Amino acid sequence: MVTMTTTAWWSDLLNDDLAANVFSFACGDYGFVYDVNTNSLHGLDQAALQVLEALVACGGNGDKAREQLQAAGALEKSVIDEVLEELGALKAAGLLFTKDLWREQFLPAGTAVAEDVVAGLTKEAGTPLVKAMCLHIAHDCNLRCTYCFAGTGPFGGDRSMMSEEVGRQAIDFLMTHSQGRRHVEIDFFGGEPLMNLDVVRALVRYAKEKAREYNKILKLTLTTNGVLLDEEAGRFLNEEGLSVVLSLDGRREVHDRMRPYVDGTGSYNEVLPNLQAFVESRGHRDYYVRGTFTRENLDFAADVLHMHDCGFRELSVEPVVGDPGEDYALREEDLAAMDKAYRQLAEEILARRAAGQPMRFFHFELDLAHGPCLAKRLSGCGAGSEYMAVAPNGDLYPCHQFVGQEAYRLGSVTEGVQRPALSRQFAEAHIYHKQDCPTCWARFLCSGGCHANNAGANGDLLIPARGSCALAKMRLKWALYAKVLEGATER
Repeated sequence: MVTMTTTAWWSDLLNDDLAANVFSFACGDYGFVYDVNTNSLHGLDQAALQVLEALVACGGNGDKAREQLQAAGALEKSVIDEVLEELGALKAAGLLFTKDLWREQFLPAGTAVAEDVVAGLTKEAGTPLVKAMCLHIAHDCNLRCTYCFAGTGPFGGDRSMMSEEVGRQAIDFLMTHSQGRRHVEIDFFGGEPLMNLDVVRALVRYAKEKAREYNKILKLTLTTNGVLLDEEAGRFLNEEGLSVVLSLDGRREVHDRMRPYVDGTGSYNEVLPNLQAFVESRGHRDYYVRGTFTRENLDFAADVLHMHDCGFRELSVEPVVGDPGEDYALREEDLAAMDKAYRQLAEEILARRAAGQPMRFFHFELDLAHGPCLAKRLSGCGAGSEYMAVAPNGDLYPCHQFVGQEAYRLGSVTEGVQRPALSRQFAEAHIYHKQDCPTCWARFLCSGGCHANNAGANGDLLIPARGSCALAKMRLKWALYAKVLEGATER
């Protein structure tokens, strides 16, 4: 084997920020390296992982990495050189140590956002180009969930219902402001939207009529706690083809503690059979059962697995967002327990799939080959520009989590967007304008985190919430590990 020198393939790595463009991890017998800019994922054995991490630690200097590894007696020179050669082959193929070409376009902070990349505002009038709306059909709820960011339904206001008239105006707003976009989405949200089912029925009919008139492809979604999800409601949702998000927090004791009725009694016994019957009625398609985990159930993997044991295949649990002073709020010292739970999930999901038990966990479903479009990778959900929420009175907000906060009111469905500068702030809150995101390995998978979480934690869209960042990277680490593990078991 030819001895490599500093004029070899790694010479052009010396000025790169390698830690921002590759991420490596090992657990047990399996390790991997993830190339941030191409979404390429490569399984590594222990020797390869040692060489790669030494190379990154030495700033891309292969000679220095070799010297350090040899001095430590970690690996034989022949093994080191073989790994370096293999890493060089991946680089030559454009699958490793690639450069972030978008960073140069968007940095420094304050540069204009390319309209064709981060779609959000039209050049002519600064009007939002909207593709999705969240209709707050009901600002009331039949549960009193302890952690509810909506204040158990009213979002800091009164317990009101959206009228059919306001809903029609919201749909008209979406159709006219989506302009050339063919695909549009409407989410029916609350509170509990099934408390206003007659209006939901009317608006589904109207939205479909308008979609035909405007030649749109329409997707409809409804989120429900399941209390009112009887056979009639389920039939309507199935016949009209709505995607459905179903709320369940897992084991009976966990669910009942956090999701009680108004009188404080638990809702598990009524909700679970309703959800099971509904999912069965639609052939286990086009739904997610979504839970929230708190400090009360840091072993939330057990809740996900419990829901799977109850017959649900499409699953998600989200970390609670709440005031740090609340007993249920997640804390930094809880990270180790959460890390353990995500690992357990990654391994158990693959074990169950291998045993012929289909199961998908939302946060582990990474499509590295086709992924989201670039705009979504840079800006995430598009809240405030591509996506807006409508309160029962017709007021517009950047998303459902900002509803009721006057500082973030954008306008209304009748008067339009009255604060285009605020909408532009959201459109430009992409990863290259956010603190620490440009050099974070998870930037294209996380998209800078939730705008509402960032604003709530730091009062600034451009400063990611520290806890949310840690959790996102933790989830993504185990999601990538699951991908590697899945590939290893398929061989």
